[in-house]
Amino acid sequence: MKKVLIVYFSLTGKTEMMAQDIAEGIRISGQEAVVKKISAVKSAKELAGYDGYIFGSPTYHRDMADPMKTFLFLARKANLEGKLAGAFGSYTHSGDAPAVIFDTMQYVYKMEPFELSAFKLKEAIVDTTEGMRACHDYGRVFGEKLGQ
Repeated sequence: MKKVLIVYFSLTGKTEMMAQDIAEGIRISGQEAVVKKISAVKSAKELAGYDGYIFGSPTYHRDMADPMKTFLFLARKANLEGKLAGAFGSYTHSGDAPAVIFDTMQYVYKMEPFELSAFKLKEAIVDTTEGMRACHDYGRVFGEKLGQ
């Protein structure tokens, strides 16, 4: 069984819902998922020991939330090169944050990009059956990719 770490920031609770639903999708695939708030990760050492990583942040003013920016500087010290990478987030207008996070994981950290790329959901859809299924699917496919 492979282990996936999902680290997220959420202000309204929508991105947190997404994190939990993505984790459920990973578990459906037969892999283990660990979900942590950004505030719970204090050092790069806490990021060690996982086979895949998915980072999440909502989009605010066409950018990721400041706590995610700070976290990404911390994560850079964790030597995540070659690990499977995914990103997600909720949004109301532009939804740019997941793509920026994903690009950082791929081009700065040299992680293996997940074929489904960055995943975003409009806030109004997150807590619907459609939103839950979309998150489950993202997590399930991520877990299946790790299991190959």
